[in-house]
Amino acid sequence: MKRRCCHFIVSGRVQGVFFRASTQDQAILLGLSGWVRNLTSGKVELLACGDMRKIEELKTWLWQGPKFAKVTEVKSEPLTETATGTLRGFDIRADR
Repeated sequence: MKRRCCHFIVSGRVQGVFFRASTQDQAILLGLSGWVRNLTSGKVELLACGDMRKIEELKTWLWQGPKFAKVTEVKSEPLTETATGTLRGFDIRADR
């Protein structure tokens, strides 16, 4: 199985609703590695690496998010793992 990575930008009401923590939980449940962080624009950015089917499951989940989120857009861009370095676990990173 070849690992893939995908970069996401999620828009809508995605800050202040536990979006990062819920994304981290979901990614770990799916066996993905990567990170998630808030952007000063009010969006959430994340990078997920692992089996492409699991990344697609995460993408589907991102459209829903946690209970109080209201997602209006999910942009995604596939990346090679070599472009992202080797990631272990799924972290919440400092805001950017």
